[in-house]
Amino acid sequence: MSTSQHPVALRLERIVGGNARLLALVMMLPLIDGVFPALILAGAVDDPLGAIQVGLLIFGGSATVAVILAEMTGTPREQAAVVLLVGIPLILLAAVQAALAPAIESVLDIVIFERFAALVIAAIAAKTASATIGEYLPNPGVIIALGLVASLDPNGAQVVVMDDPALVANATLAAVVGVIFALTIALAGPYLREYMDIDRFRFGSAVALGLLPLSLLGMAFGQAPLAALLVAAVFAIDIQLDRSGEDDTGAASIVADGSSTADATGMPIQTMGTAPAVGTGPLPDGGSGGTDRDADERSGDDSAAADADDADDSTYPGDDSTDTEGRAPWL
Repeated sequence: MSTSQHPVALRLERIVGGNARLLALVMMLPLIDGVFPALILAGAVDDPLGAIQVGLLIFGGSATVAVILAEMTGTPREQAAVVLLVGIPLILLAAVQAALAPAIESVLDIVIFERFAALVIAAIAAKTASATIGEYLPNPGVIIALGLVASLDPNGAQVVVMDDPALVANATLAAVVGVIFALTIALAGPYLREYMDIDRFRFGSAVALGLLPLSLLGMAFGQAPLAALLVAAVFAIDIQLDRSGEDDTGAASIVADGSSTADATGMPIQTMGTAPAVGTGPLPDGGSGGTDRDADERSGDDSAAADADDADDSTYPGDDSTDTEGRAPWL
């Protein structure tokens, strides 16, 4: 159920190969192609909730889930070690890029660059949802490069470092959240491979990722991308309950046990209408053993038959002197 056949994931696996290299490429891609610095400059990590949202959608997301569940091998502990091997440098690089964000901002027109950053996130969401659509879209790195060219303003270039510790902390928090998410997926891998549909989660995370650029452009979506991701995770769980089949099997086994017991003892199974046990006395009226009225009728029939035999021995049929109306009905 958890095997992913997304063409992008298969292409990345052919390019890099190996568990650690493939996971490093997927999780560090936002740092390489400039998506994460663009989100920092666009104000996506100005608050802790925004940092958590970016960490789950950018560093985590369906690509990380697919790599860990469908491509990585080994025990959960070994996979967790690979995640930490990739995650620790990821956190350090995210902090460095956050610290250098003001230097990048000094040479850019931030309004134009924010629009290109939103376009990059939308392109990634489209590629995640459909590989067919992704074939017709440019690479996110190309879009970022075009955004840098369009928004470049070297007149105000400055070599400065981020003087806002809170923003650096939020950017680092985003990377930490992504690593914790990947670590959780690795440790819970045996259960998620059985009960989770990766393709369903991939589509839901694409919807959540598509809402993120709308939030960057100032639309009142708030934490809607994070809520959409949580809903996608819930609906991706596929637990099949087969209680009706179990009940039918249990009933069949009970019947089989009863018949086998009767066969083993060699005694027939009693049904309705059997005679009462010895020593229990006569049954009341309406009992299954018969009524007193039935017994009287049977005894009356026997005595009538005996009288008829006596009458046949004493007289001939033509010598019977009894009136027709006085004869017994059974004669």
